[in-house]
Amino acid sequence: MLSEFRKFILRGNVLDLAVAVIVGAAFGAIVTSLITDLVTPLLLQPAMEVLGVAELEKVQWRGIKYGKFLASVITFLATAFIVFLLIQAARRLKATEEAKPTPPSQPSRQEQLLEEIRDLLRKR
Repeated sequence: MLSEFRKFILRGNVLDLAVAVIVGAAFGAIVTSLITDLVTPLLLQPAMEVLGVAELEKVQWRGIKYGKFLASVITFLATAFIVFLLIQAARRLKATEEAKPTPPSQPSRQEQLLEEIRDLLRKR
C-alpha cells in the first residue's frame, strides 16, 4: 500500500500539479497586489473619491457590498488577461521553435549498409 502511494506521488502528473498549484498561488498574490496597489489607486481613485470611500471593497449600498464584488471582478479580469498574455507568448515561442529547420540527421549504420548494398546492386 505504501509503495503504491509512493508511485502515485512520484508520478509526473502529481508533481506537475503540485508545482502548478504553488506557482498559481504566488501568481494570484502578484495579481492581487497589482489590482490593489496599482490599478485601484491609479484608475479607480476618482470614482472612489466621488463615492467618498477610501477602499473599493468597502463600497456598499443598503448593506450590499457591491464594492467587494466589483474588486473581485476586476481581479478576475486582470488575472484572465495576464494568463491570456502568457499563453500567447508561449504559443509564439513554440511556433518559432517549430519553424526552425531541423538539421538532417545522419543515417544509422544499418541505413548506411543498406545504401551500400543498394548501390552495389545498381552497378550490376
